[in-house]
Amino acid sequence: MVTEDTDARAAIEALARDVEEGLQRLSLPDEPEALYEPVRYVLAGGGKRVRPLLVLLAAEAFGGEAARRRAIPAALAVEVFHNFTLVHDDIMDEAPERRGRPSVHVRWDEPTAILAGDLLMGLSYDLLARVEGVDTAVLVRRFHEMVLRLCEGQALDAAFERRGDVSVAEYLDMIGRKTGALLEAALEIGGLVGGAGEEGCAALRTAGRSLGCAFQIQDDLLDLTAEGPGWGKAIGGDLVVGKRTFLLLRSLEVAEGRARAWFARALEGGLPERDIPEARARMDRLGVLAEARAAVRRHSDEGLQALETLPPGPAALALRGLAEGLVRRLR
Repeated sequence: MVTEDTDARAAIEALARDVEEGLQRLSLPDEPEALYEPVRYVLAGGGKRVRPLLVLLAAEAFGGEAARRRAIPAALAVEVFHNFTLVHDDIMDEAPERRGRPSVHVRWDEPTAILAGDLLMGLSYDLLARVEGVDTAVLVRRFHEMVLRLCEGQALDAAFERRGDVSVAEYLDMIGRKTGALLEAALEIGGLVGGAGEEGCAALRTAGRSLGCAFQIQDDLLDLTAEGPGWGKAIGGDLVVGKRTFLLLRSLEVAEGRARAWFARALEGGLPERDIPEARARMDRLGVLAEARAAVRRHSDEGLQALETLPPGPAALALRGLAEGLVRRLR
């Protein structure tokens, strides 16, 4: 039986194939191989391609199929930039793998990964400048605003690892930049290509910011509560390395006395793996897990409500379905 949901999924899958084909068609030189081979390796790494899909669907929602076609270079720009951030994040986090493959700095070395990331960032601006039918300067300014906010978020995240007094409010501000900025820009850039006015762009910004917060808090939750092999990472990995997440920071805010001291150990080098089940149980008793789930629902609802204001049609429907899938992942 064909339903609106199945039609939306089919549309999303078709657009994802278009994005993959677009990335494969990017014209890159063969030499020097030491630079371009890692770049090709990154772009062939797969992924859900959510961010370029947001661009294309937002463009179509406001400007129809013609706008979606014009938005393809912008969609590729957003995805190429996203991959740049992953390459540099892996260096900063000393992450050995990305999407089941060795990270670029592991397969090659750190200088090569830095150069590959730099080239990807430059390529993203070049792709953005290829968009027709819209003032390029407007797109570039919006894109660069996103770059600034994302880098600010990354800097705050790194600084938090040296602090023992990070608040949940500070954390939410950080993820609004580090995670939300790119989703927000992807939607608004798509809207700009599609001819969205100020109200439409404001709704897209709200949706991206809210969905980014929901996505990151859900990611924090899944790190501790995901079940089954589909998560693909060790459960409790954030606590093992002492990462400041919504769960840990909120636990430190609500726990008292010895209970707080128990969690505070994570700030000094992380918790041992054997303590992860107890950490989950303690957070559950404190109500932190329930609070995190409520925060995911609240931010998700805010984002989806903003998308309800878009012009009705298949693209808006597919966009809402994509947004729901972004935060309703493995439980």
